[in-house]
Amino acid sequence: MSRAPAQLPLGVGLRDDATFASFLPGSNATLMDRLSHQLDEGGEPFLYLWGAPGTGRTHLLQAACHAASDRDMRALYLPLEELGHFPPLMLEEVERLDLVAIDDVDAVVGRKRWEEGLFHAFNRLRDAGRHLIMAAGVSPRQLPTKLPDLASRLTWGVTFHLQGLDDEERLQALQLRARIRGMQLPGDVARYILHRGPRGLGELCEALAVLDSASLSAQRRLTIPFVKQALGW
Repeated sequence: MSRAPAQLPLGVGLRDDATFASFLPGSNATLMDRLSHQLDEGGEPFLYLWGAPGTGRTHLLQAACHAASDRDMRALYLPLEELGHFPPLMLEEVERLDLVAIDDVDAVVGRKRWEEGLFHAFNRLRDAGRHLIMAAGVSPRQLPTKLPDLASRLTWGVTFHLQGLDDEERLQALQLRARIRGMQLPGDVARYILHRGPRGLGELCEALAVLDSASLSAQRRLTIPFVKQALGW
């Protein structure tokens, strides 16, 4: 039986649906390959992902943690947009874990204690032979990092620029998520959701979750009128 990923006492967990299987790579196939093999012998010790909101940074970091758990490894997901107002004590002893995934690095860059904490955590993970993934909205060289040693460390790994999906790929991604949920999502309904709904796939998947619950409760199939009613559109 695999262990659950290590989680913070603060209750930061992983979305059940954030897996590699539910992510449509589009133009990011090389990144997906590196991520899915990171924990293999000879895998990359440090990966840095950057891209605009909605390109899948958070999904991929959480998917990597799920993959580690499936292999009976210990992983920790740290979204610094949520946790950055705490002191960086959560970075202590991270070298005991197999994988650490740090999201929203740009949320704490420029703050002395956090930059020092990230620098020392990076060194300890490297010295222990562990794996690290970081993600932000900009490339490591664009971060306004004040600690030169941290700025240097952030460029040591393999950096990937996450590319967004085009409209046809977004349609495929939405239908993929629906199939994983066991939902019957007709093409015309999927196109309506994409046209009327938010741009980000994360928000679209939240809408899918609402529709899944509503259709089960009402024992109704998904139609455009039902979607309008359930989502208040």
